[in-house]
Amino acid sequence: MLRAEDFFDLSGNPFEAIFEDTEYVWEALGKLKKYIKDNLVPNVGGVYSSRLVLDKTLILYDGKVIDDGFTIDDSKKSPQVIMDGQVLEGASILYAGAVFMDGNIYIGKNTVVEPGALIKGPTIIGDGTEVRQGAYIRGDVLVGNKCVVGHTTELKSCILLGESKAGHFAYIGDSILGKVNLGAGTKLANLKLVESQVVLNINGQKYETGLRKFGAILGDGVETGCNSATTPGTLIGKGSLLYPNATARGYYPPKNIIKFKQCQELQVRN
Repeated sequence: MLRAEDFFDLSGNPFEAIFEDTEYVWEALGKLKKYIKDNLVPNVGGVYSSRLVLDKTLILYDGKVIDDGFTIDDSKKSPQVIMDGQVLEGASILYAGAVFMDGNIYIGKNTVVEPGALIKGPTIIGDGTEVRQGAYIRGDVLVGNKCVVGHTTELKSCILLGESKAGHFAYIGDSILGKVNLGAGTKLANLKLVESQVVLNINGQKYETGLRKFGAILGDGVETGCNSATTPGTLIGKGSLLYPNATARGYYPPKNIIKFKQCQELQVRN
């Protein structure tokens, strides 16, 4: 019920190993720093050493940084880099105006970092991911393949396993997300108001997580509505829906709908 496999399909996932030897899914958060340290192979050193804020668009391709002689065809859904008449398959685009605070960062293939995004290491970002304008990646972060880190979305000490979409105004702290879609303004709170570790109470049984900061676990297929929120230590099972303006707390089994019911009254204006 509380294993990683209960929330995510991990077969072939590049981050599957972080869940090895875990009994409960949240234990991966305690292994995050070491996992990144052991697996991070930075590839933006040339970018960081030359400039903090990129003053020109750069291309990462085949282990090299390319700073001229290319064009970008952005007429398609995924922009393509063209050089000497050939498409550079797997090239990633770092647009002018993006900020790399240090060189302890890995960017995968076919990934786009838009102007105004800010990335701190240690961070691993996978293939085919969009880091959009105004995104803030604060470090100790794993972002999988085909993810979206959207406008003014903030990531901190978290794992996006792949095909995780956080397109607009989200906060994701000390959390693990599967193949999810977060509505605009979704907030995954990670710190209790009282100074104590997060303890889960599920079906009358208490689980000591050992975590002072613990946001949410969102299983594959979870969708959240606009301006929804979760309290620290929330677990939402596969295929569940968190409706707009609702706040989730505790554990929710798969395929549930979490609603916030409002009572509205209409009156005719004089």
